[in-house]
Amino acid sequence: MKAKKDLTPDAWIKAGFRALTKGGHQAIRAEALARDLKASKGSFYWHFGDVASLQAQMLEQWKAEASEASIAAVESREGSGADKLRYLVEIVTGDASEPYGGLLLEAAIRDWARYNALAAAMVNEVNILRIEYLETLFRQCGADPTVSRRNSIILYSALIGMEALAHAGLADLQKDLRCLLEILLDSA
Repeated sequence: MKAKKDLTPDAWIKAGFRALTKGGHQAIRAEALARDLKASKGSFYWHFGDVASLQAQMLEQWKAEASEASIAAVESREGSGADKLRYLVEIVTGDASEPYGGLLLEAAIRDWARYNALAAAMVNEVNILRIEYLETLFRQCGADPTVSRRNSIILYSALIGMEALAHAGLADLQKDLRCLLEILLDSA
């Protein structure tokens, strides 16, 4: 067994996401996570007061990693709004979610939000953040506010749905989302 200090909070958070992705929100349990990490429950409680504390930190990390860090990475690059949108598609269709459970992570979080008020509030906050950022980029492409909003909703909705299709082998997430983006850019 690993000692309390051998595992970081991040290791527990990643294990929590993997459990969420494989077994749903009810799979996020200290005992099950400890078993997955080959650690004691005491190690879990060394870092977190309870499972609710872990869950809150999971949601904060998801927002930070899957939204704020992606936006910061795009903004750190030079280029037009279209260039930034293309780079954003590369980022969101990459393999950054693998340590957290892979392609089904977003769907698992959205399912969790159906049963948990904190998760629902964070999903709503992330949705707003992402859509508003997409709108900003489409406006940088010269689209008016109505078209920017519409294109943002279409692209974001497609990403959410295509992740499930890609997991089932029915879509090529990066290729298909790139294709949709180009169509939307042409319409802007």
